[in-house]
Amino acid sequence: MRVTSAHFHEEARVAETLKKGSRVTGPAREKLAADLKRKYESGASIRALAEETGRSYGFVHRMLSEADVTLRGRGGATRGKKTPTP
Repeated sequence: MRVTSAHFHEEARVAETLKKGSRVTGPAREKLAADLKRKYESGASIRALAEETGRSYGFVHRMLSEADVTLRGRGGATRGKKTPTP
């Protein structure tokens, strides 16, 4: 994915104006939700998005849920049934 300089500066501006703990409402909330949705659907994790935006995991999760995003299952190793040893 190629990121243009203008796009990078726009994201930096949005992240700068959305300081941690500040209330995000109206058009700014809709834009943030759309940006998070686009990045999440492109493969970014909720944790990575939280770090990038300076917001909490719960905030990003809530924004994605509000944007009607189908959340992925948890990653990592899963425990399957043990197969009996002969």
